Amino acid sequence: MSDHGMPNNTDEAVTTVDSAHGPTDKSILITGGAGFIGSHLAAALADENEVCVLDSASPADRAALPADVEFYHGNVRDRSLLETLLETVDIVYHQAAIVSIEDSLERPIESHETNVAATVSLLDVARKYGTRVVFASSCATYGDPTTLPVDEHEPPTPLSPYAVDKLAADHYVRVYGQQYDFPTVALRYFNVYGAGQRGDYSGVIDAFVERARAGEPLEVHGEGTQTRDFVHISDIVRANLAAGVTPHTGRAYNIGTGTETTILELAQTIRDLVDTDVPIRHTDPRPGDIDRSRAALSNARTLLGYEPQVELQSGLQSMLSGTHAY
Repeated sequence: MSDHGMPNNTDEAVTTVDSAHGPTDKSILITGGAGFIGSHLAAALADENEVCVLDSASPADRAALPADVEFYHGNVRDRSLLETLLETVDIVYHQAAIVSIEDSLERPIESHETNVAATVSLLDVARKYGTRVVFASSCATYGDPTTLPVDEHEPPTPLSPYAVDKLAADHYVRVYGQQYDFPTVALRYFNVYGAGQRGDYSGVIDAFVERARAGEPLEVHGEGTQTRDFVHISDIVRANLAAGVTPHTGRAYNIGTGTETTILELAQTIRDLVDTDVPIRHTDPRPGDIDRSRAALSNARTLLGYEPQVELQSGLQSMLSGTHAY
């Protein structure tokens, strides 16, 4: 299959993730594990592994986690806590981050300390024990790409402190793995969505859904011709499971669908799924908005065995019904 498309699967494909291709009988730490992506990942790993979560969120947020997942309330910037936890784990899925571009612009030092300095600290501990690190990187590192589909060799042009942070951490993850000879993988997520999405991950999909359900016009910046590669949370989990066992470490992989969707198409699709006739209102273009985005997946397909399973309409139907991937 080329990077231009993906299978048109039924809802059944949305609600199941085959964990047979991921880690088994391992001790696993997920930083930021009470968040949107981390909690889905914990649910997928918990049946076959011993999973613990480190998160600075309220312990009440562990309601999203399986009952047998051990929860540690703490900050990923706490080096002594990382030392204690990493000594006994085989794999770290490093999801903890300040993910809001707006927050990174308002608090760039805090963003750097959480997204970069804490990552370096975690890597420095992991190398002592040979612990595999799978890092949540981002397509934001590319900025406005010069070619499509964008591959992992695209020259980075980050457009925010958050994107600069992710780029720096992405480099650290790969260099640490290569120079200190322990397994590391960076997964460059494109636009993630799915059930349980909240906060800064929600983005345009959540905004459209909320307005459509409230009977309010859907606001599209500019003509709505800008495109994004929307990838369902269950596909993100599949990529993480593969990264937990791949021998092809010390490198970064794009994780998306290889499919472009315009923002106008997205608005029309959500309007249809919510079954409303609210108008679509065009507003001023948003400064700094990138024009087009689509992931090249050749490396992820060839080396990780990753194949996106969830077509956008099926994924949105699952999200609107509140169906979780596990």
